[in-house]
Amino acid sequence: MPSLPFIKMHGLGNDYVYVDCFWSETAQKIAEADLSALAQRVSDRHFGIGSDGLVLILPSKVADARMRIFNADGSEAEMCGNAARCIAKYACENGLSSDTMTLETLAGIKHLSVHKQAGKVDFVTVQMGTELGNPHKVFIADEPVEKIAVFEIKDTNTEWVNVLNRREIRMRVWERGSGETMACGTGACAAAIETMNKGLTDPEVLVHMPGGDVTVRRDEQGIIYLTGPATEVFRGEYRWED
Repeated sequence: MPSLPFIKMHGLGNDYVYVDCFWSETAQKIAEADLSALAQRVSDRHFGIGSDGLVLILPSKVADARMRIFNADGSEAEMCGNAARCIAKYACENGLSSDTMTLETLAGIKHLSVHKQAGKVDFVTVQMGTELGNPHKVFIADEPVEKIAVFEIKDTNTEWVNVLNRREIRMRVWERGSGETMACGTGACAAAIETMNKGLTDPEVLVHMPGGDVTVRRDEQGIIYLTGPATEVFRGEYRWED
């Protein structure tokens, strides 16, 4: 029966199963696995570990680490702000990086910095760049987002947003491949950028989501920074039958 060490982490309830592929034995198991099928298995909240998807933490030739992320339906995504923050926390606390790191993703190389309290990483800032990587559709609504019946738009992450004031917005999100999630880092950035572009908010916005809050800031060069928490839940070993 194959087995795989894993770490369960989340960013504001957007939870993933993380696999440290810096370990050669683990990397070999991943290399031999059907990653789409494995993501679906571990993500199942009744018959698997339960998560919004699977994230691989891999060695990189151009950065401190490389991220591959698979949604709960087995499809591969380009980028995830919440997952990136969790990788930075894990990497810093387990000797894979310092308080700053670079992360290779399908959306390019991202720069991250950690914020510690009592020696542990509690918040992480991700330099998201000017392009988020994932496709997004943002709806700015007058009706409270809690009352909106959110729905899927094919192959797109979709955000419903209320503007509360010039420095705060509230958001719900439907992520392609995973459904409605508690939070979405790239979605929070997309929502904030849309409200900024429409002149509804300032260049720094607090984004309230069902799982909690993140801060999105756009500098004078148009670069987006995402800051929010990262939490480790537990570690274990996943075993499955083919």
